[in-house]
Amino acid sequence: MKGLILAGGAGSRLYPLTLVASKQLQPVYDKPMIYHPLTTLIEGGVREICLISTPHDLPRFKQLLGDGSRMGISIEYREQAKPEGIAQAFLIAESFIGNDAVALILGDNIFYGNNGFGEAFAEFTSGATIFGYHVHDPERYGVVEFDADGKAISIEEKPKEPKSNYAVPGLYIYDNDVLEITKNTKPSARGELEITAVNVEYLMRGTLHVEKLSRGFAWLDAGTSTSLHEASAYVQTIESRTGIKIGCPEEAAFRNGFLSISQLAAISAAMPNCEYRAYLENVVQESRRIENSKSR
Repeated sequence: MKGLILAGGAGSRLYPLTLVASKQLQPVYDKPMIYHPLTTLIEGGVREICLISTPHDLPRFKQLLGDGSRMGISIEYREQAKPEGIAQAFLIAESFIGNDAVALILGDNIFYGNNGFGEAFAEFTSGATIFGYHVHDPERYGVVEFDADGKAISIEEKPKEPKSNYAVPGLYIYDNDVLEITKNTKPSARGELEITAVNVEYLMRGTLHVEKLSRGFAWLDAGTSTSLHEASAYVQTIESRTGIKIGCPEEAAFRNGFLSISQLAAISAAMPNCEYRAYLENVVQESRRIENSKSR
């Protein structure tokens, strides 16, 4: 499976912060925002990733992430000259996707908790898998309606009268049919290729699976100044309480077997003295202790 991170857009809701750096490069407590969706894909077992952003911002992402080799993955880059909808990502990255299935995640979405994403990635075979998250303001999102048996029966984009409180977060998994579906999707009234239109087509074909996310799971959309601050405060609270970092791609790559202990040790040793380096060094030390105890 290939992975796409859509990190484009004007970032107008975060002005004037985005005069300095794009929305997805803004800090969420102790890490750039983009680390979070990247970590989600890595945790899902995705090793080939394409990051899509504006021509202006792509060099900064390349400087930050490089080719991905230090995380045991590969990262390619594509330009989105003009934002024309989330589904446009599939057309931009068509040659990258090839004949594979693909997972698309939005660059300003942060997930944390026992969310079942790993299982969804591992068990995916065909059709489409999206998620439903209970919110108090569903009119701001794509909304899923379920029947009495919990089966999705409709999806609407930002409805004035939502038929449920289940919004669709910015993580979507599709088979290769998504390329053909997107090509046949007409732009909406606002001139965009809507991801909801793609999901509706899968729903009509009977191949859409919607998985409700459990209570205790957190979905943070850090697209405004207020939500960015709230996301930072949330991450800081969890990390301070547990001692475990949220959105750490190097650790995720190590836990998934993309990096060895020695490789993770070398990566952390190359970093300047900082809390992030100290955290990765602790991960290495703890893993070596466990490894040594098993060999006794």
